[in-house]
Amino acid sequence: MTAPLVFITGASSGIGQALALRFHQAGYRLALVARRTSDMKSWASAQGIGADSYQIYSADVSVPESIMAAGQDCIARQGVPDVVIANAGISVGMDTAIRADIDVMARTFATNNIGMAATFQPFVDGMVQRRGGTLVGIGSVAGIRGLPGHGAYCASKAAVISYCESLRGEMRPHGVRVVTISPGYIDTPLTRQNRYAMPFLMQADCFADRAFKAIAAGVSYRVIPWQMGVVAKLLRLLPNALFDALLAGRPRKRRQDEVQ
Repeated sequence: MTAPLVFITGASSGIGQALALRFHQAGYRLALVARRTSDMKSWASAQGIGADSYQIYSADVSVPESIMAAGQDCIARQGVPDVVIANAGISVGMDTAIRADIDVMARTFATNNIGMAATFQPFVDGMVQRRGGTLVGIGSVAGIRGLPGHGAYCASKAAVISYCESLRGEMRPHGVRVVTISPGYIDTPLTRQNRYAMPFLMQADCFADRAFKAIAAGVSYRVIPWQMGVVAKLLRLLPNALFDALLAGRPRKRRQDEVQ
């Protein structure tokens, strides 16, 4: 029998790379999307992943035609995946008063939202015809309440959660699962730029293991780690005045001019 196939965007680092390794360990063939393809080959070799177990696709997720072409290429070379993980995302602080940061917001939505839908698009018909498959959207606990200085990212991840919920209802009659995974703080190059406390910080490999189990179980929505899910729910219940006071003076996400 042919091993199952997982298609992962943003696979060159952080959560995406950890997920790729976890799925490989579970016996999956890998379809890995990244802009730095040479880095991916070096990583796969270092992990002892055989060349017949993976394919690498170069694509810019923020450009719909680019990521959709990668999806079509995957179908032609490896078949329709069993699992598609739209993981690629960017997180940059913004200040609405600064003109350049409006472009930051547009780029964030192009990657985190339009890019997610474009990642799924090539595979929907094949999964529907097969009456099986799982589409996974990587959200964030930051999508549950807006954080000062983090408007672009919080808004984009709130949109991810709502989009996946809508898609789940559309795919359910066809036997296709839609899973939303909302990470808390995971130790990755993305979060190491943060200049504020990150409670319940989790290592990427531990996150990947828990996410793999949630995806395999077909859960509709999961916050990882669960402690951040509790924190997020409590924050959601806070009256606005209390929430605003709690976050007053909190260090903001680094803007693009401040990223080191």
